[in-house]
Amino acid sequence: MRILLVVYDNESHISWFPQGLAYIASVYQNAGHEVVIYHQDMYHWPEKHLRKLLDEEHFDIVGVSVIAGYFQYRKLLKISSAINNSKNRPFYILGGHGPAPEPKFFFKKTGADVIVIGEGERTAIEIIEALENKLSFASIKGIAYMDNKTCHINDERPLIENLDDIPMPAWDLFNIAYYSRLRFVNMNNTDLSFPVLSGRGCKFNCNFCYRMDKGHRSRSVESILEEISTLNRTYNINYIIFSDELLMTSFDRIESICEGIIHSKLDIKWTCSGRLNYAKPKVLKLMKKAGCVFINYGIESLDDDALKIMNKKLTVKQIHEGVQNTLDADISPGLNIIFGNIGETKESLEKGVEFLLKYDDHAQMRTIRPVTPYPGSPLYYYAIEEGLLKNCEDFYENKHINSDLLAVNFTSLTENEYYEALYHANKKLIEHYFDNQKQTAINNANKLYYSKDQSFRGFRQT
Repeated sequence: MRILLVVYDNESHISWFPQGLAYIASVYQNAGHEVVIYHQDMYHWPEKHLRKLLDEEHFDIVGVSVIAGYFQYRKLLKISSAINNSKNRPFYILGGHGPAPEPKFFFKKTGADVIVIGEGERTAIEIIEALENKLSFASIKGIAYMDNKTCHINDERPLIENLDDIPMPAWDLFNIAYYSRLRFVNMNNTDLSFPVLSGRGCKFNCNFCYRMDKGHRSRSVESILEEISTLNRTYNINYIIFSDELLMTSFDRIESICEGIIHSKLDIKWTCSGRLNYAKPKVLKLMKKAGCVFINYGIESLDDDALKIMNKKLTVKQIHEGVQNTLDADISPGLNIIFGNIGETKESLEKGVEFLLKYDDHAQMRTIRPVTPYPGSPLYYYAIEEGLLKNCEDFYENKHINSDLLAVNFTSLTENEYYEALYHANKKLIEHYFDNQKQTAINNANKLYYSKDQSFRGFRQT
């Protein structure tokens, strides 16, 4: 079969490499199918361009995958319209965290034929086999489908236990030179970055997380190193972004990955998502030795009561200790804080601002965003039970209009009070960041003119 996989345009200058689609493309290729990637992300094509392509060329299947988000939802509606109104409309498969929790709603809005729920590598092949042999979709686990205008949601598909069985992403179908120009923390201008997935899932269950898969599964260190080595050798990638929801899942796992990188003698930098209860001096020292330059931490709040309600399994004491340990190890910490979860107050927000100012290493600008109850998360179902949200349609059509605006107010503050508090909090953080940028530029000028700094490369920024 001939398959078109659509990478939607998120309007970024350089887009994140679409790992999920690249894995699916690899599986399709290995099964003998022709795969074409539609690079709307690279070329910023309007949706009429996609419709024209589908009018002029034949594809048996078109696949789209989106995460949950106001922008992604509205983009999906435009892409779906282009697909559905094309002269040679292919069979339409929809996947990703966005539609998976509420397939009935997404069928209604997109007109898709099948929605994949959960991991798609095995499901994708079974869908094609059913199409080729004109079989019912009723026995395919991990999908929802429409039949006679009725939405059928099949049994959950078991997770792929051995992730090493999944083939490497189909890098050959993508412009790696484009994606590798994505900039991250502590990169040089000549560094080339690329994401690697070392595992799937997460051991924890925060109330705002919409991940539906349970638990965590790891790839073998050998498989991870093979992928990094291939990227380094083939595409000159030297900055690895571990894109796992959580790489730091245990002390043993962190140590085995770091020891593997060190023994392989790969000259790379890398980043990951971490947990502060694992941010101990010995472990961080090893991570630094292995090339780690940035750890992105989900802190969320500096209020112990709020952390308990979130089911974060962290304390404020652990947060302070872990971040200080990270800085002491000469690794930049990514400090992510959200505001507005159940029980949070204006004082919670102020504690968050004080924390960000105290531990700022000026590696990147950090602001605080509202918590959003994405469909699939415990917070989403709580909002419905409490009458704060009607349903999925209310969320996407009325409430979730921007990630930096309130979708649902879980605090005792009025909406105006909430926004006033968040404005002043972020105003302080923004001023702090740019004051440092200004002082750094002035210091560079001083060094240039009074010390004749020959390494200076100009004041211009892009």
